[in-house]
Amino acid sequence: MQNRQPNSSRRSFFSGAATVGAAAAAVVALPQVIPSDATVSEPARVAPEKGGGYHLSAHVKQYYKTTQL
Repeated sequence: MQNRQPNSSRRSFFSGAATVGAAAAAVVALPQVIPSDATVSEPARVAPEKGGGYHLSAHVKQYYKTTQL
């Protein structure tokens, strides 16, 4: 009987194909990045001198909506 060694070019082809497939799946699974110009942010507020600093922001309003029954 002859002992045949697997063809290394075939092995490298399938290895490369698996790598490309994994990279394509990762690109599809990642969320899309939105340019920073398109995002709307609230103006920065200065912290009060005596502590505190609570203000009703859109994030806090959304939280309050989720806690209502």
